Amino acid sequence: MFTPSEPSQVLRQRLSYQGRKFNFEVNSLRLPNGVQGDWECIRHPGGALAVPITTDGRLVLVKQYRFAASGRLLEFPAGTVEPNETPMTTVQRELEEETGYRAKEWQELGQFFLAPGYSDEIIYAFLAQGLEKLITPPLQDEDEDIETVLLTPIELERTIFHGESVDAKSISSFFLARPFLIG
Repeated sequence: MFTPSEPSQVLRQRLSYQGRKFNFEVNSLRLPNGVQGDWECIRHPGGALAVPITTDGRLVLVKQYRFAASGRLLEFPAGTVEPNETPMTTVQRELEEETGYRAKEWQELGQFFLAPGYSDEIIYAFLAQGLEKLITPPLQDEDEDIETVLLTPIELERTIFHGESVDAKSISSFFLARPFLIG
């Protein structure tokens, strides 16, 4: 887990919005270099993402409608870490809910900030192997519009380099997993 090494001094903290998945704050801070000012920050509990690979070497992704992008993005299954939940618990739940697959083997790939210029959200990435298709996949959340897509690592890499709509957390996680996917 990330531990801040140079925290700012909080002079005043204001919660501007408390939402279902995140909070928005405006804080008066003194930065480690002595500069003072107001900075906005989205406070997020973090997310967990699976890079699932089938026994025949295909990656399991989802094509999901995202209202902020006004379209469908290609993504690895992922979700917000809920209260009293570990990233591993989150990613196992999300893989089943979003794709109908369960993994027998899990490996941590790493963690990274998604957008540190305005958010403290950290993504915890995992490689999921030994996949089995569930007989009765769980129902998707009401607000999810998801289609499962299977691609080889080379197909996904081409998709990324051709500028198609793949989200940043999936691109980052793909390259973390790449040494395990392509010999």
